[in-house]
Formats: sequence, structure tokens, C-alpha cells
Amino acid sequence: MKYNAISANAYEMESSTTGNGSQKYFQIKNIHQQPFWIVEEVLDGDSLKIKQEFTQERREIRLYGLDAPEVHFSRKMREDEAKTGISASLLLQYGLQSLDYVLRVCPPGTRITVLTELDNRTDFWLRDLAYVILPNGDCLNELLLVNGWAKASQNYFCTQLPYFQEICRLAQMNKLGIY
Repeated sequence: MKYNAISANAYEMESSTTGNGSQKYFQIKNIHQQPFWIVEEVLDGDSLKIKQEFTQERREIRLYGLDAPEVHFSRKMREDEAKTGISASLLLQYGLQSLDYVLRVCPPGTRITVLTELDNRTDFWLRDLAYVILPNGDCLNELLLVNGWAKASQNYFCTQLPYFQEICRLAQMNKLGIY
């Protein structure tokens, strides 16, 4: 069986800032590793629909430790507008830019590894929380934050949150992505 992973163009993909890619995520205490998942649909900058390569099980996952702008006018967008003072139309543009970034680095068809902290598996809406490891070894969660396409958020807590807050602040200071 030939393994043909669809992945982002190497010229488009910004690499992790750590130099060792995703290794630190595999070393998290009580982490559950789930290889052989395929991205079916990118819902927005922080949510994916995935299916298991062999069993065809389907899941919706939410990325740990971050929040990307919305891609539809919604209750949450109105809340974000009130919190940030940024107009909903501009927030929508930011959301679409974040979505576009995810589609470039993790398009549908990409084979991924899903990592879940056993002590913190689901969000308020019972979606599975996860770190997404890409075929090149980078963590999608980290890439979104490093490149400024999402903000660190304690609403979706994870053990990497302090690190995520640090790299998010660097993206803000360097005016990357949506900053």
C-alpha cells in the first residue's frame, strides 16, 4: 500500500519556531496519540472535520489553546465585536484569512496525527479537543499562533497554554497575520 499524504507546498509552509517540531507534544503527560486521521473539511481557523483512515470513523475537532476569528456572522462574532471593539465585517475578514491559512497548510486530504490530553478531552459543545500534527512534523495549533492567525485562549485549556500565550504575544509584537 502506497502512502500518498497530501500536504502543503513546502514553499507555503512556515515551520515551527522550536526546531524540534512536534516532539514536545508527544511528551505531554497523559497524551493519547491517534495516528491515521485524514482531514475531511476545514470548518474555520480552529475546527476541522476528520475521518479515521481505516475505520472511517468521523469526528469534529477543536484545536487546543487557541481561538481564531469566526467565518460566519454569529452570536460569538457579536461577542468578539463587543470585546475587541473591532467591527464584525473586519473580524469576518480576519476569520477568512485564518481559514485560508489553514487550507494552505492542512488542506482536505491531509493525513494527520491527533493528540489528545486525557485530562481535558472535550470542549463545552463536546467537540474533541486536539493538537494536530502535520505530515512534516509541525503542530497546526502552534503554526496558527506563531504566524498570527489565531490568539491563545484559555477557553480551550491545555498544558501548552503558557507557551501558546508566549508565541501569540510574539506574533502580536511582530504584527503577523491578523495583528
